[in-house]
Amino acid sequence: MIGGIVACAAQPPWLGAQPDGFRVIRARPGVARLRGSDVTPVRGFDGTVPGPVLRVKRGEEIKARLLNELVTDMTVHWHGVRLPNAMDGVAGLTQSAIGPGESFDYRFAPPDAGTFWYRAHVRTIEDRALYGLLLVDETQPVAVDRDASLILDAWTLGADGRLAADGAPHFTVNGLPSMDIPVSANERIRLRLLNAARDRLITVRIDRHAAIVMAIDGQPAEPFAARDARVALSPGNRIDLFVDAALGPESTAPIFLGLDERELPIARLIYGPGLGPRSAILPDPKPLPANPLPQRMNFASAIKLDILLDDARHRQTGGGFGRPLFTTTPRQTVMIAFKNPTDRAHAVHLHGHHVRLLDAMDDGWKPFWLDTILAPPQRTTRVAFIADNRGKWLLESEGLGTGAGIRTWFEVR
Repeated sequence: MIGGIVACAAQPPWLGAQPDGFRVIRARPGVARLRGSDVTPVRGFDGTVPGPVLRVKRGEEIKARLLNELVTDMTVHWHGVRLPNAMDGVAGLTQSAIGPGESFDYRFAPPDAGTFWYRAHVRTIEDRALYGLLLVDETQPVAVDRDASLILDAWTLGADGRLAADGAPHFTVNGLPSMDIPVSANERIRLRLLNAARDRLITVRIDRHAAIVMAIDGQPAEPFAARDARVALSPGNRIDLFVDAALGPESTAPIFLGLDERELPIARLIYGPGLGPRSAILPDPKPLPANPLPQRMNFASAIKLDILLDDARHRQTGGGFGRPLFTTTPRQTVMIAFKNPTDRAHAVHLHGHHVRLLDAMDDGWKPFWLDTILAPPQRTTRVAFIADNRGKWLLESEGLGTGAGIRTWFEVR
């Protein structure tokens, strides 16, 4: 660790754990103050939105016991985690639904460090608030002074502040209309961004600061500067930024959400009265420690598929999942072309794996991994991955602003 730099201390990851080591999480009714003054009834984990932050180190076991105190069935999906198939949380495919009054034990050791999240797999308007962060820390120290998370969401609320499908749009950060992040001059902040909105693209801009993209969807990237300190996140995406507090003491800098032609201030960096741990900002950061993902793919022998994102054949019918999109043995390279003939972008989520976004002109790929892919309208988006996680894995999409999409699956035997 660089002298004077400390990793932000976290609360004990399994605070409130049972004698058998399980952290109990209750899906139950609660209230939120999404507009600040109004109280909104929600169904959340431990009755809050967002739910409790779960935090472990890479390779450590997560033991989470879900108690369903709702009146409907549910499961929990661990978005972006390459975990055993039986823990993926897709009712009817990887486990049975958890009924009212029932419980289920989720138990796995994340192989990757990074920013992930857990959520109700089926997110009706009533269950929109059932989500929380899962932070998996690197086994090596990361040179930051402060670790802050911004969970961004877009709600539709009625005049009484209640959730309503036809309500007015309202935006929150960590379940509130706005928040402040205390900093000191010359500190380095790890800012973890999550778009928890169900079907809305969100852009974020940090005023008067540079932002270095360090990780996307939980996986380390080759660090690069975000143009104008602005990044875009489709539903489910996460981005980790390093931001150096380069302003003077007692400064304030807003963090904006981009909304069509305007910006909405959603958070602020609030500088304290004095300098932080050093007299000048740090040099450019080195990449985060690598996760164990494949370095090569064999495109010549790959399974190659074209998927129309408005194809009715790739939707659940009668409560079942139908036949798999494909079946393969482990370590097979898979290339998929997502064809989006619609006039709306789709957020495509691949369970249990991460993919490379392929270049449009050749078989090269972008220098980052994704588990949630934005497929623009009237275009074909190509990805490749190695199917190396055994089990039955969902591949689903959500049309932005429409809710329409596909629900299909593949099997790695």
